[in-house]
Amino acid sequence: MIWTAAQCRAILCTLENAPGPLTPRELHDFAGAELDRPGLATVYQNLSRLEEQTEVIAVHLPKDTIRYELTGRGRHHHFRRGVCRRLFELESSCPVAVLEGAALLGGFQV
Repeated sequence: MIWTAAQCRAILCTLENAPGPLTPRELHDFAGAELDRPGLATVYQNLSRLEEQTEVIAVHLPKDTIRYELTGRGRHHHFRRGVCRRLFELESSCPVAVLEGAALLGGFQV
């Protein structure tokens, strides 16, 4: 497995500054700017290692590529706006059903 501490640091730093969970492709594009453009397979390998070390967690959304975010962020929900397909996070520990009809930042409604 190809792995360097610099690559993992770049991935972790990118996730720390991301507005939400990122796909491996997005990580490749953003974190790769700090490195010598590692291959996409290298990003997947580093994500696997970071997941084994419980530093990142996979986020599974219906009909979407697996995304990753840092662990230790507490319980929260993700949602995708239907029109632009942009991913947002809800910093809430309550069940989604409780949020039904709630107004969100940006004028969105659950």
